[in-house]
Amino acid sequence: MTTDVITTKLEREFDSKDANGDGYLDWSDYQSLADRYIAAYKLDKNEYRARALVASQQMNWMELLRHSGVQGDRLTKDEFVTASRLAAVDTSRLNVVEGSAHAIFDVVDVNGDNEISRDEFARLLKDVWKTDSPDAMEAFHRLDTDGDGSISRQEFIRATREHFYSNDPDAPGSLFYGRV
Repeated sequence: MTTDVITTKLEREFDSKDANGDGYLDWSDYQSLADRYIAAYKLDKNEYRARALVASQQMNWMELLRHSGVQGDRLTKDEFVTASRLAAVDTSRLNVVEGSAHAIFDVVDVNGDNEISRDEFARLLKDVWKTDSPDAMEAFHRLDTDGDGSISRQEFIRATREHFYSNDPDAPGSLFYGRV
């Protein structure tokens, strides 16, 4: 059976977020991700960017649980994929796709110029996602759709939408968790 591109991307996201490798996602995995950003960018936990990041992770997690249909507080990979698809299209309470993307962008954009430079992106890959693969920087060049040497907020948000909504394996947003 052929899996669609969005499912493949969400499965890879699950694998990346499953911090303890137990085959489930729970709040601790999302907290761990927020903590990696906070540590990598040496943020004070009371700083607005750190608080916004944690809040966006909490809201995202609560929306996943709401859409999962499970009674517990953890999700299997299949439950995560289903819940992610449903939460991404249901903006009745909040837009989990763009909300988290803005919070992450604000943390990664260290100098606050509303762009992610090559160095800022390399720091994200190395210090948060723990990869130094030369192929990982390909994502930077693909996300920089206008070729100006940086990723604008608009380019970052567009790529995040592509991650959740595009079945095009060559879309820039399809590279967030490795080439599909």
